[in-house]
Amino acid sequence: MSVTVFIRYQLDPFKRAQFEEYSKRWLTIIPKCGGDLIGYFMPHEGTNNIAFALITFESLAAYEAYRARLRQDAEGMANFHFAEEHKFILAEERTNLRKVVL
Repeated sequence: MSVTVFIRYQLDPFKRAQFEEYSKRWLTIIPKCGGDLIGYFMPHEGTNNIAFALITFESLAAYEAYRARLRQDAEGMANFHFAEEHKFILAEERTNLRKVVL
């Protein structure tokens, strides 16, 4: 059964440009490490400090393998450090979802 990881970010609204830069880097890193990236979604209208990401995996085991590869990936680790250094992510929530099928 496939798993979609839904990530909800609370952002510093004055650092949205830095979050967008961070998100763009994941567009190549995530697929390289085994995730099927549906996308990153930035605030446009309304609430200006919430963003989302959706990544699908074949299974929970595939997600765990992806996380292990990501921890070994130099670009991925550099992007995590970029976020820590600039503190544009105030909070992050992850939820694992399954698709409803007949």
